[in-house]
Amino acid sequence: MQRSGLLVKKLGMTRVFAEDGAHVPVTVLSLEGCQVVAHKTQDRDGYTALQLGSGTAKVNRVSKAERERFAKASVAPKQKLVEFRIPADGFIDIGSEMNADHFVIGQKVDVAGVSIGKGFAGAMKRHNFSGLRATHGVSISHRSHGSTGQCQDPGKVFKGKKMAGHMGAVRVTTQNLEIVRTDVAEGLILVRGAVPGSKSGWVEIRDAVKGVKADDLPLPGSFRAASAAKAEAPVAEKANFVDAIILVDGIGPKGEEALAEAGITKLTQLIDMSADDIAALEEKIGKAGVVAKEEWIEQAKEMISGKAPRAKVDQDLLAKMLKEQAAGEKE
Repeated sequence: MQRSGLLVKKLGMTRVFAEDGAHVPVTVLSLEGCQVVAHKTQDRDGYTALQLGSGTAKVNRVSKAERERFAKASVAPKQKLVEFRIPADGFIDIGSEMNADHFVIGQKVDVAGVSIGKGFAGAMKRHNFSGLRATHGVSISHRSHGSTGQCQDPGKVFKGKKMAGHMGAVRVTTQNLEIVRTDVAEGLILVRGAVPGSKSGWVEIRDAVKGVKADDLPLPGSFRAASAAKAEAPVAEKANFVDAIILVDGIGPKGEEALAEAGITKLTQLIDMSADDIAALEEKIGKAGVVAKEEWIEQAKEMISGKAPRAKVDQDLLAKMLKEQAAGEKE
């Protein structure tokens, strides 16, 4: 079965030590919250594929249409999107977060990315030409590529001729690299050797198309379902936590009233809202895309994990609510 790949960020290179003490050069790849954003189906799109997204994009740099699409999928706006072709029975639910153990230790993978740009380069550096002779009348032109055309017929340089020009910044695939280690908790994959691209560049990692196939691969993949992620969301039991949606920056009296009518009065309820619930709320308050644009869900998750509200006015309100809460407990 053909599985989906992963969209990861290249962090750089380091080394790890094998059991026999030998050091192994590895490239560290980070998942950066890789999630399933959309499905491509045969009936609607003419092919079947998973669209994965990684990294968190700044909301003000995402178009309104894209914000609405991410909100419908209940996924935070992503920096990078990539499609992976899969068979019709290989779909993973939208919103699911991919795990690092999607690939197993010892497995061979193909890694694709955009190579580091080198700028303008001569034929010797770009195509490994030997250059002209160092004697017998050759002067000044030792590193040139020599003749590129013909005589009067055809009297032109054919397309594709190896010449000096722009080097690098092209898509490159390195095949049959080995998975050395995976860290599910940190979302890291360690691959033996170098992979294309510069640090902080996005790369795609897939099951190798050549060589021996691994038998114990998770099918259709290793992932954490969106429903499980919501269920595992930590609720802070801290002295500085108040479960009230009014603390979210951007929710005013009108938004709070509309949420209350929908039965949403707490941060823990806000993060469980479905895409349909969010769309209905935005229509009611007359602000399409406001939930994703102002990051209501992200703000709620931050405060649930113990962080202070983003806005100073909400921080002051929190302090007041905590003071009233403490006074009530004393009574």
